[in-house]
Amino acid sequence: MATTTKYIFVTGGVTSSLGKGIIAASLAKLLQAQGYRTTIQKLDPYINIDPGTLNPYEHGECYVTDDGAETDLDLGHYERFLNVPTSQANNVTTGRIYQSVIEKERRGEFLGKTVQVIPHITDEIKHRIQILGRSGDYDIVITEIGGTVGDIESLPYVESVRQLKWELGENNALVIHLTLVPYLAAAGELKTKPTQHSVKTLMEGGVQADILVCRTEHELSQDIRHKLARFCNVTPDSVIQSIDASTIYDVPNLMLEEGLDTVVLRKLSLERKTPDLTQWNTFIKRHKNPKSEVTIGLIGKYVELQDCYKSILEAFIHAGAVNEVKVTVESIHSEYLNEDNVKAMLSHLDGVLVAPGFGERGIEGKIDAIKYVREHNIPFFGICLGMQMAVIEFSRNVLGLKDANSSEMDEHTANPVINLMEDQKNVTDKGGTMRLGAWDCKLESNSIVGKVYNTKTIKERHRHRYEFNSDYKKQIEDKGMIATGLNPDTNLVEIVEIPSHPWFVGVQYHPEYKSTVESPHPLFVAFVAAALKHKKNN
Repeated sequence: MATTTKYIFVTGGVTSSLGKGIIAASLAKLLQAQGYRTTIQKLDPYINIDPGTLNPYEHGECYVTDDGAETDLDLGHYERFLNVPTSQANNVTTGRIYQSVIEKERRGEFLGKTVQVIPHITDEIKHRIQILGRSGDYDIVITEIGGTVGDIESLPYVESVRQLKWELGENNALVIHLTLVPYLAAAGELKTKPTQHSVKTLMEGGVQADILVCRTEHELSQDIRHKLARFCNVTPDSVIQSIDASTIYDVPNLMLEEGLDTVVLRKLSLERKTPDLTQWNTFIKRHKNPKSEVTIGLIGKYVELQDCYKSILEAFIHAGAVNEVKVTVESIHSEYLNEDNVKAMLSHLDGVLVAPGFGERGIEGKIDAIKYVREHNIPFFGICLGMQMAVIEFSRNVLGLKDANSSEMDEHTANPVINLMEDQKNVTDKGGTMRLGAWDCKLESNSIVGKVYNTKTIKERHRHRYEFNSDYKKQIEDKGMIATGLNPDTNLVEIVEIPSHPWFVGVQYHPEYKSTVESPHPLFVAFVAAALKHKKNN
């Protein structure tokens, strides 16, 4: 086993969205499967402190870790592939780097020196890169650098990588550069020039790529590989093809075939063993060979952009494989749902998930959807805001509190069945101030969730400001919606169920964040099973 932590940097060129996160996660999977303790971190060049205040349309979902960090959605990929929790240390933004340096300057820690990008910002970046490596918990740390080379905001990161490669010494650090080899249909050929320019741009920052991973729609011929190797100063076996795959979960096997792990371990002077991907490949086989199919409606207000609900969609893939079911997710925009069209939109579905979110846009559509599935015994799963909407719908239509609402949507409602949490009432800043991270929840043993988890206490991740108003708990329970999960310290209602319904569960937390290939989330597994049962019965 390695005595010194080895560092791998993943940079991108030509265009964004090439899949640096998936390549990083796939390589990490291959290294982990050979016994190397591996982790991945993401450096984001934007000036926000974290993605917590970003609109999902801007940056996709905000992923939350156990320790309450609001992070980039790539950390979700890291956890899903490696089955190892990430933390605050796995995501660093330019905003956080500058904030830290400015705070040090205000405290006088630079002894009156002029604070500059080099060395002060780059030193801070290098320090953050090495936190995980210095913990002693990892043999290999993979660092993904967001954006593309040549971006102004990425320059301090590229410079930090240049310095670190020198400081860490030979065989202790390497750079993988991910680029695009586009196919020009008119010419009928793949073009290498964008990759050559991208590598040249990286070299202008003083960094030589050690390995090229080339995204392509067509096979790279040996001629093209040799041409790229020659022009980009890498060995021919360091030109790795990353061809479009039917699922992201194929990528570790594709990288194994291409020998990415072999080249990496050789360059880092580490021993290569045969990776044990038994469990991974069992999952892929089940995912690709389902015995039946269910259609789940995903009701939300960001459904145009898949990345907004990334963890939910992936959790359905994991749960589908366990049940040997293909889960077809039908995205339904809650703004366009109403009493008149809800039957046409939902009656054919085998299950409905009402998604998390913030703000009042589209909530009446969510409420209409929940009323329909509650009355028609369609399996229902509400997450965070989805659970809150279920409480409001039940209060309005079963308790008869027609004006029941959340004080988030109507601060003057006479019946705030969902209310601002007590410890949130004096909060003025928006960033990083919600109830975040993993919290305990005590389960009722004879409930749906009690049987699903098969344990008395669970720990799940949260991201919310509003909560079930316990003043209404007795009224709601008397009419048949039961609180089956409570926070043991505050008695905050975490889970509601309707026992008379085939499968009706709302949770205040985000179970999707904890679903991985090796540990699919039990609630998603049970929900998919309930949807399959509903389909067979109907």
